[in-house]
Amino acid sequence: MAGRILIVEDEIIVAMDLEATLEDFGFETVGIAADTTSALQLGARNPDVALVDVNLRDGPTGREIGARLARDFGINVVFITANPRMLGDGFPGAVGVLPKPADPHIIRQTVEYILGLKSNQAHMLAPPPALTMFGAVQIHA
Repeated sequence: MAGRILIVEDEIIVAMDLEATLEDFGFETVGIAADTTSALQLGARNPDVALVDVNLRDGPTGREIGARLARDFGINVVFITANPRMLGDGFPGAVGVLPKPADPHIIRQTVEYILGLKSNQAHMLAPPPALTMFGAVQIHA
C-alpha cells in the first residue's frame, strides 16, 4: 500500500531513522521538517500522512503544525511523541498519537491503517494497539 509521508521531527537521527524505516516498507517520504516553516513548505507537496512530534526546533509547536497541516492541506496527522498529554483530544484531521519510541512495525501498521481509511478499506484493517485514537476520527480523502 503506497503512500506519501511527511516527517516533522527536529532530532535528525530520529528523523532519518524514521525516513529509512518508512522507505524500507515501501512508502515515499516527501521530506523531513524540523520547524513550522519547513513543515508548512513540505505540506504543500500533498503527503497523505504527516508524522509529527510535539516539541520541535521552534518550541512546542507540533500541535499547531498538525492543525495547520490538516486544515490547510487536508493531511492526516499522527503524532509521535513522548508527551501525548500535550495534545488534549486532538482536532479534525488528527488521527491519534503513538508513544515515542515507536516500533517500526507499529509505524507501518499505523500508516497502512490511515491509508486504508482514506481508500474506504477500513473494514479490512484494525488500528494498531499502540495508536491512541482521538475520538471520532475524520480522515481526509
